[in-house]
Amino acid sequence: MKSYYFDHAATTPMHPEVAKVMLAIMQGAGGNPSSMHAFGREAKLQVSRARDTIAAALGCKPTELVFTSGGTESDNAAIIGAAMAMRKNGKNHIITSTAEHHAVLHTCEFLSREGFSVTYLPVDGTGKVSPEDVAAAITPETGLITIMHGNNEVGTLNPIEAIGAVAKAQGVLFHVDAVQSFGLLDYRLQQIPVDFMSFSAHKINGPQGIGALYIANGTPFEPIAHGGSQERKRRAGTENVAGIAGFAKAVDICVNNRAEKQLLMDKLRKEWIGRLKAAMPDVEIIVNGDEADGLPHIVNLSFIGIDTETMLMSLDLAGIAASSGSACTSGALERSHVLRAMDLPEERLNSAVRFSFGLGNTVEELEDAAKIVETISARIRTNV
Repeated sequence: MKSYYFDHAATTPMHPEVAKVMLAIMQGAGGNPSSMHAFGREAKLQVSRARDTIAAALGCKPTELVFTSGGTESDNAAIIGAAMAMRKNGKNHIITSTAEHHAVLHTCEFLSREGFSVTYLPVDGTGKVSPEDVAAAITPETGLITIMHGNNEVGTLNPIEAIGAVAKAQGVLFHVDAVQSFGLLDYRLQQIPVDFMSFSAHKINGPQGIGALYIANGTPFEPIAHGGSQERKRRAGTENVAGIAGFAKAVDICVNNRAEKQLLMDKLRKEWIGRLKAAMPDVEIIVNGDEADGLPHIVNLSFIGIDTETMLMSLDLAGIAASSGSACTSGALERSHVLRAMDLPEERLNSAVRFSFGLGNTVEELEDAAKIVETISARIRTNV
């Protein structure tokens, strides 16, 4: 049976060139970047080269990048690290939104149990945060604002430059989760009002288990990992040299192919919507999110009258990989907290499926897959 991978927002297949770079390091002599001998110096050189590559792609200084184990750790480090630093200045208020990734929401919940106050801003019907709502929520005790750029479930983009301007004007630190948008959007971090930004390699055809956190020079920050002086004493632990090198290679490929990839992903997303609607004229298919201002590779669709769980199980049996939302929670088969935050009607909430595209997907493949979805839809509606 042919398979169709339409879940790139959860994780992406590793690019062959990335695997090649990593394999060469893993089959090499090894070496701890903190060691003083030749093997250690070579490992440290690999890490430094990778940091330079990624920093150049992001428009920041190499010293402003901290390597982590992925997006979740980057989010945790930024939020907890900023919170602990701001508490020293008598501030204990954090602002976030109800549509954030759980790596942010659960971290904020943890901090609320540690004595911090958290304001959860609403989002509109497309999943977007209003800069005016952010400004209205700021108090003299506010020390941190954490808002994602591209939503991982519906693709909607938040106005981070406008929100960052509000934060800067009030002297509040600003963290952005850019895990889903990195690789598709061009960042010049020294030109935008952001203090922290989180990234993950496995969303851009790099390895799992490696990510990065941008910390603007001079930003108050308390490390959450202790034990060594790695990463300029901001993240203790022996560096994942092969993973870091693979991350840098994936970034290099992204930079050189970003424009082409954006066009292809946008084409695939629009083709998928059009083909499904044409194939199933008797099914009401609604796009959830902001079609005009969203990530090009993600589309969240409600198949009105068809239960999400039933659709996903049927798609899986037919060889089509899709999801109901974040891979970190989809195993629980819970209804999307993002769609609930958008205050969608129950019929849309209970029939939503996320499709996301990337390396290896083609228009021809979408044509075949749309016919399969049509068959599945007809069978489900017949048995209702």
